[in-house]
Amino acid sequence: MTALIVGGDRLGNIPQVLNERGIDQYIHWAGRKKGMRNKVVPTNIDMIIVLYDFIEHNLANIIKKESKTMDVPCIFAKRAVSDLAMKLDVCKYCTKDCEYKKKKHISY
Repeated sequence: MTALIVGGDRLGNIPQVLNERGIDQYIHWAGRKKGMRNKVVPTNIDMIIVLYDFIEHNLANIIKKESKTMDVPCIFAKRAVSDLAMKLDVCKYCTKDCEYKKKKHISY
């Protein structure tokens, strides 16, 4: 599974948490600069993870709309590893053999 992570200057232990939950590849955007709004969301992703305490507000709205348009699951979490792990564990779309990968899902 591939995830787009938006937010957070550094990821710290987040890649390990993702790996434990079957997300073996990720693309990371820092998300703090205005120019990030013009970036195009890759089409080869299975989910979007927004670290909302380290992201420019308008970019969060753009990502949310884009995830709905692409019909890709989108999870909003703090940058804390524990919060992200909890959100991924609750999310039934985030397992290795997910049957719901392409369904709409937004977790707040």
